[in-house]
Order: sequence, then C-alpha cells, then structure tokens
Amino acid sequence: MHILTGQSLTFHDDPLIVGAERAFVHHQRGAVVIGDDGMIAWSGEASALPETYAGIVKIDHGNRLILPGFIDAHLHFPQYRMIAAYGADLLDWLTRYTFVEEQRYGDPAIAAHAAEAFLDELARNGITSCLAFSTIHPEALDALFAAALARDMTVISGKTMMDRNAPKALTDTAQAGYDQSKALLEKWHGKGRLGYAITPRFAVTSSRAQLEAAGALCREYPGLLMQTHLSENAAEIAAVARDFPDAVDYTDVYDRAGLLGSHSLFAHGIHLSERELARLSEAGSAIVHCPTSNNFLGSGLFRYHHARAPARPVDVGLGCDIGGGTSFSMFATMRDAYVVSQLAHNRISAFDAFYMATLGNARLLRRDDEIGSLAPGRYADVVVIDPKATPIMAERAGLTESLHDLLFQLLIMADDRAVIETWVKGKRVKEIRGQFT
Repeated sequence: MHILTGQSLTFHDDPLIVGAERAFVHHQRGAVVIGDDGMIAWSGEASALPETYAGIVKIDHGNRLILPGFIDAHLHFPQYRMIAAYGADLLDWLTRYTFVEEQRYGDPAIAAHAAEAFLDELARNGITSCLAFSTIHPEALDALFAAALARDMTVISGKTMMDRNAPKALTDTAQAGYDQSKALLEKWHGKGRLGYAITPRFAVTSSRAQLEAAGALCREYPGLLMQTHLSENAAEIAAVARDFPDAVDYTDVYDRAGLLGSHSLFAHGIHLSERELARLSEAGSAIVHCPTSNNFLGSGLFRYHHARAPARPVDVGLGCDIGGGTSFSMFATMRDAYVVSQLAHNRISAFDAFYMATLGNARLLRRDDEIGSLAPGRYADVVVIDPKATPIMAERAGLTESLHDLLFQLLIMADDRAVIETWVKGKRVKEIRGQFT
C-alpha cells in the first residue's frame, strides 16, 4: 500500500457540458491511496486523510501534479517504429511504408518484441490504457494481448480486417476475417483487463462483404467496441465514393454494413457533412481526433466544437495515432489539438484537452467505471507530472496563476521528461528519481 501526495486533479464530468469549474476536483495538497489490490482506496485533500491510513508509506511529490493515467483512444501497435515516414498523403504513406512494415508481424518473435517496445513507450509517456489497431495476423494480436496481460494493463485491440487494396500478404477474406476475429475475441476478451475491438481497417481496404461481416460481429457481440477510420483525407473519401457508388456518403457505407452504434469509434472524422454528423449523433457513435497525424499527413483541420454542436452532438476523444502521428506523448497530442482548434477558429481549453485524455477517453472506451479518474474503486493507474521538468518549464512556472495556466503550460511545453512516475494497477512502471519540486 502506498500514499501519493502532491497536487491532485481528476475530472468527473465534461467541461463542455457542465462548465470547467464543475467538471473536476483539484486539491493543491491532495493524497491518493493505492491499495495492495492495485485499486485506488481513497483520494481527496491530504489533510482529510483517514486515520486508518496512518503509518502507510507516503511518497511526497511536493507540488507535482497527480493525475489519472492518460488514455489513448487511437493508435497502431505495428506502426510504433514508423514515426517520421515521409509520404505525399495518407494513401501514399500507407502503400510506401505502412503495408511494408505490417507484413513483418506474421513472425511471432517480431510481434512479441514489438509488443514490449510499444507498451514500454506508452508507460514512458504516462499512457496507462489504450485502444489500438493490430495487423491482420492473429500472431500479432496474441503477442500484444499477452504482453498487456502480464502488465495488468487495459488494452483494447483487434485483428485488423483487410480483404482488398493491400499486398497479398496483408489481406484476408470476408469469411477469414470474421472467423479469425471471432476466435480471437473468444480467446482474449475479458481476460484480465483486456478487451476486444472489432477492427475493419477502413472502407478502402474492406469490401462490402467484409464490412457486413464486421457488422455481423457487432450484432453478435453488442458489448464490444468497433473501431475504424472515417473521412480522414480527400483522396480516401474520393476512393470510397468510387467503390461504393450507391452509398449516400462515406458514413453511409458503414451504416449500411451495421457498423454505426453506441460502441463505434471512428478515427479522424475531419471532413464530415452535416448529414453524417447528425447520423453519428443519432447512433451514439464517437469520433477520435488525431491531430498530430492529421497535421503530419496534411489531412485537414478537425473542428471540435462543431462536431459537438448541441443540436446534434457527437462525442469526441483523442488519440496519438502512431505511426501517422508524430509522438507517443499525450502532451504533444493535446498541444496539436489546441493549435488545430485555433487554426479552425474552434478553440478548445486546456480543461477540454485533459478531460479528453483521461475521463473522456475512458467514457468512449466504456471503461469509465474502471479507469480515467482518481475515484476510489478505480484501477490505480496514475501519472505524476512535474511542471518544472526542464529549466525553461521551471522559469515558465513562475508565471502560473491558476490551474488552467498550469495545464496549458504542460499542454504546450511538456513531453516525456515531465512524466516522473507512471503507475499501472498499483505498480510503478516508470520512476525518475531526483529532487522533488
């Protein structure tokens, strides 16, 4: 059992809906009690710590910030080493780099090494849970889930389904994709903290028959998440329109296959029409904003407040989208989300960004009863952040006058050096020793 003390911050609601000041609990001098079972036993103002915890080992983080572990709602496990691959646009980048790299993952040894490296990098950046794509290979998903299970992490993933417009070594069939997905979800879903997500890559690489097979899985297993890509890039949208001429639009392609629903997450969603946003809202589906990837590939500017307009609100999460994304850091992801919102004249606040990176993403993953906050009974997934991690950050901290100032400073300036400790289910998986500030 441990007690972490320092500034604590946890969200309990969406600042866009309830207002910033009502959305979180912040203690200038807070405490989080981590139980021997790996759960949060108590959290609150340090001065109110119950006597029952007297004598428990305390780790005093001074003025450092204690947060629930970051959650990434969209990234690609087999692309972890592909950051900074130059491509003309999304489809060119996929063909020249991604499909070449992903073919390696039929080798269990390569997949096992990659799984460890991938999860290490998440922990180094304070990310304690994620929703990730794998490849078409069952061996790759086995490796990722085995590594995550050994670490007691919440990892949700699925075999990627692709039956066209990809190298032969990376394609299955509609039936094989269905059969292998079903076998894998029966093997892994619900084991430890693991979850299975039905994962057709996107309409460019899945035939109508395969999308319908994925829809059949959604109906058979209504509690599972479904993840895919939607409306990321102009060339992609044009390709889908050519291949599915009877569909009203890109979203309608998925709708006709039975892939819209309250457990469906669509990455990107940059160029959606009003009709598409209204249909996503009606179905209860969500968009995962991937700003560093959108910027790197020149895909466009996502408008957060536009997507969430009260007349037809669509829930929005946040993902680093490695390897189109340029950093595993949730700080870099939030920073680009802010910059994009400025360019799109749709500015978000630091509260919006940190909400998405914690409780907001937990809600999208349907795991907010387990992760995303410091509330008692949740897994003790915790990240400790140092606002003075670098000399210039320490200088900037001298100007901080409010919690929003602090969060905004971190959003703009922080990186993995600011992540002092990462805890996953009560185990410290990253630790930097040194003078507490």
